[in-house]
Amino acid sequence: MGLAGVVAVAVGAAAVVLVVRGWDVRLVLLGAALLIAGATAAAAGHPGPLAAVTREFLGTFSNEKFVVPICTAMGFAYVLRHTGCERHLVLLLVEPLRHVRWLLVPGVVLVGFAVNVPVISQTSTAVCIGPVVVPLMRAAGYSRATIGACLLLGASVGGELLNPGAPELATIARETGVPTTRQAGEYLPRPVFVQLAVSALVIWAMSRWWERHQPSPAAGPGENAGGPLPPAPSPTKGGGGRGGPALSPPLPVGEGAGGRGPEQPINLLKAAVPLVPLALLFLAGPPLHAFAVPDEWVIATKPGGERDASAYSSRLIGLAMLVGVGVAMAATPGKARECVRAFFDGAGHGFATIVSLIVTATCFGKAVEGAGLAAALGRVIADAPGLLQPLAAAVPLAFAALTGSGMASTQSLYGFFHGPAEAHGHDPAAVGALVAVGSAAGRTMSPVAAVTLMCGTLTGTSPFTLAGRVAVPLLAGVLVVVALRMAAAI
Repeated sequence: MGLAGVVAVAVGAAAVVLVVRGWDVRLVLLGAALLIAGATAAAAGHPGPLAAVTREFLGTFSNEKFVVPICTAMGFAYVLRHTGCERHLVLLLVEPLRHVRWLLVPGVVLVGFAVNVPVISQTSTAVCIGPVVVPLMRAAGYSRATIGACLLLGASVGGELLNPGAPELATIARETGVPTTRQAGEYLPRPVFVQLAVSALVIWAMSRWWERHQPSPAAGPGENAGGPLPPAPSPTKGGGGRGGPALSPPLPVGEGAGGRGPEQPINLLKAAVPLVPLALLFLAGPPLHAFAVPDEWVIATKPGGERDASAYSSRLIGLAMLVGVGVAMAATPGKARECVRAFFDGAGHGFATIVSLIVTATCFGKAVEGAGLAAALGRVIADAPGLLQPLAAAVPLAFAALTGSGMASTQSLYGFFHGPAEAHGHDPAAVGALVAVGSAAGRTMSPVAAVTLMCGTLTGTSPFTLAGRVAVPLLAGVLVVVALRMAAAI
């Protein structure tokens, strides 16, 4: 590692300090990329490294493989919020937990995970389920910190990785050519479900100790730890993690759009709406191929009948989200007139909060690669091939914990492991699954992640307390995932 590599390490360390101090992660990543590329250009005696970062910025900024699926998915999330459909799904999932107090901790984690699959924003997931599960767990006598930890773990442990529209999957698809539908159906389920099972069991066991040693008086059924639910912070606050829609303050159960009072039963049709795009994508994609969407509905074919498979995949995700919007409008005719506006509001928010992170993270990764750090990591793995899979999970985990963004971690670092994976006979998409799972775990245990800040606000708990409580369950889950992967068991 030459002078450029040393500068890259120093700038990276300074970037970590700035992010921890609350600087916007996009500003930090882009500034760090320019500094590293500038040092590399000076050492090389030509402006090539800086030019590469500029090209990466412009190319990613306009890359439909990120923009179409992400913006349409966030638009659909806004429509779900506007129509209240996501609340009916939450109420349907939570209903059994009202009768089994001893299952509340793992049950809330599972509910958060299930909602995060169709609603790919962790912050939005926490806002969706918080007004329902917080009063429920308080009425059962759980402390604020335990409730916040369960809410955080469920909303952020990795449910979105089973959604073909997740940005992490688009990053891996760009490098490997493996469609996001195949990743979500074949590569991610086993490591994600192992991570979920281990972390849920560990936090369940730990919660018993927490509650015995930190008792908290029970609150009434409509209370939130002794008071009304506080306003939600801006979803882009803090580490710049994947934010959700710019939502209004959470509403107590039974109030507002989608709330359910004693006289309003759960609407099963509305509860099914969030699942429509997922169902379409899995039915149309491998291995089911239950039906095919004609090319003319998605993308123009090239001369000779050939099509761009990658562009088709990303546009197919966008089409599924549009169908979901149409179904939501049909299921809630009284709110249909504002659904298109809500969709484009969400699409714009997705570009501002998610695509912007992808752009700056890609620039940072390109600069670090140009400085020689990726090659240095490749040499380390070449000398000790057994380190490939542990490092593929551990390095993104640490980066995501510091920046608060699992997506930025995957986008910046996956390329470092793609080449070594191919060189040593590993499936690059399977290694990408480890990177994504590690990144999700790191984001969840980050006190500066947007979802951690949201969960802290919803429960009146310090984000550092919540991050500390979920760290052990998440680390245990990642260790088990890596051990099983190295043993070829998953």
